[in-house]
Amino acid sequence: MSDRLPVFPLSTVLFPGLVLPLHIFEERYRTLVRELVAKSEGTPHEFGVVTFRHGSEVAPEPGEDGAAPTPPVGAADLYEVGCTAELRHVTELPDGRFDIMTVGRRRFSVVSVEQGAEPYLTAEVRWLPDDEEPSAASQLLAPRVLTAFRAYLELLRPNSEVLEQVPDDPTVLSHLIAATAQLTVEERQMLLAMPDTAARLRAELRLLNREAGLLARVRAVPVPLSDLARPASPN
Repeated sequence: MSDRLPVFPLSTVLFPGLVLPLHIFEERYRTLVRELVAKSEGTPHEFGVVTFRHGSEVAPEPGEDGAAPTPPVGAADLYEVGCTAELRHVTELPDGRFDIMTVGRRRFSVVSVEQGAEPYLTAEVRWLPDDEEPSAASQLLAPRVLTAFRAYLELLRPNSEVLEQVPDDPTVLSHLIAATAQLTVEERQMLLAMPDTAARLRAELRLLNREAGLLARVRAVPVPLSDLARPASPN
């Protein structure tokens, strides 16, 4: 079964359960926010976040000197798997811009992309299944991955209180690691597209062991863990 969904292309990979703040200044996305706010209760107040393969998430602002028209975005410009962002809080600024807080909700695959019927991009999407209950495989993997993640965090920021706040639910853990470990966009996207939690945890175990080994060898602490949180993405 497929649905049509407003789509917001970004350079960020969003995962279910993770918070994504956004500053909305483009008129087309201001329109989207107003439409979402106007939806009745019981209707999903969400849009799709899909990561750019190449290109830019920020269009020139109206009136900007020398601004060229934004080229059309097609399916080839985007990764195939994205995640919906559910609107949780909206602050309208005096100049008409918005600061919004969203939370990742559902994964989907992009079937087709349409630009023109609405001021913003839309896509036909197919919903991807997620584990409703932890599988036996994910429950067996979670303690090993959690141990590896704690070791990785200890190398990044020794004696951090954050070490005590790491969840042990397999699915939540898999999404948190994918969003916060120092990985490339391609690696994050690969983890988002994994068919289930167990597969994601297996891949993360390999990635965490690799990253911990690199950190141990160079004796480097790149950034505090608090700096790993993504800043508000402009649009």
